[in-house]
Amino acid sequence: MKLALVHDWLTGMRGGEKALEVMCERFPDAELFTLIHLPGSVSPAIERRPIHTSFVQRLPGVAKHYRHYLPLFPTAIEQFSFDRFDRVLSLSHCVAKSVVTPSGVPHLCYCFTPMRYAWDQFDAYFGPDKLGTLGSAVMRPVMSRMARWDRETSNRPDRYVAISHYVAGRIDRYYNRTASVVYPPVDTEFYHPDGTVPEPFALIVSALVPYKRIELAIEACALAHLPLKIVGDGPDRDALERVARGRAQFLGRVPNDQVRELYRRASVVLLPGEEDFGIVPLEAQACGRPVVAMNLGGARETVIAGTTGVLVDDMSVDAFAAGIADAMQARFDLGAIRAHAEQFGRARFGDELEALVRAPLATADAR
Repeated sequence: MKLALVHDWLTGMRGGEKALEVMCERFPDAELFTLIHLPGSVSPAIERRPIHTSFVQRLPGVAKHYRHYLPLFPTAIEQFSFDRFDRVLSLSHCVAKSVVTPSGVPHLCYCFTPMRYAWDQFDAYFGPDKLGTLGSAVMRPVMSRMARWDRETSNRPDRYVAISHYVAGRIDRYYNRTASVVYPPVDTEFYHPDGTVPEPFALIVSALVPYKRIELAIEACALAHLPLKIVGDGPDRDALERVARGRAQFLGRVPNDQVRELYRRASVVLLPGEEDFGIVPLEAQACGRPVVAMNLGGARETVIAGTTGVLVDDMSVDAFAAGIADAMQARFDLGAIRAHAEQFGRARFGDELEALVRAPLATADAR
């Protein structure tokens, strides 16, 4: 089978790239198509693929400001040719699902989420507090057009597979398409306990972007009198450091082995935003650490209240601080936390998604 893998962009090893990495291992002869590739930003398993990029790759300042070219992404993704392939797998959170494939070439879309900033996160990314009144006004019709294009091209995949039941609901709501579910991979062999005694601090591992709601965790930890360490970087870092006023330690991007060490040392790992799935809570649980998360989105599928962590119903600083306090006082069973995470391993993900990729076109969901 001659397989083409399509990913929105390759600029770092986040959850989507970790799923792509498993598919590159399962299909070593596959070729990879992506809007933008920053060499060295992803794992060797991905870097070894023949990687085809779009014209966006050659635009000025793309390495740091590729998101500024968002209005060009629909045109760019539609210019790839798949005539040499007999199967296409897109891994999509933006435009990858909208590639144009030849008639008779099956296209399976592994969907991380329908485009958040086009559908329900406009203000978080492009609101007046982010771009100013004029900038926000300019972006609103642009993103409205993106949302229309996203819906109009939603029939291009033959079949959708979602990363969670929560995302399957979004696919049904925005695309009117049915999606099966395959949970993303968690490297439970790398992330495991080692007997480290936890220290009194909370940990966040996250991109510093609006919908992650890092500011809520900063305020909640201050209220709970618990030190907070934050791993990750992003466009909101300066603003969050101003919010923190020295009450949280920003560590930036750190190597995976250091992230693992921090998971093991933390008393609790926090997820203050609404996630489509959330790899971080499961990496933390694989290390035996409990999680405090909002009772929203993918956390309902990855955190077991009272067994592997605490789910907070009220999206307020006071409620999240109370959840942190409850987790600090609880006696969690490390073995039970670890056993739950083991159900989400890389081999399970690879087996399930590979089987769907190899399935005949006749199994495609009815539109």
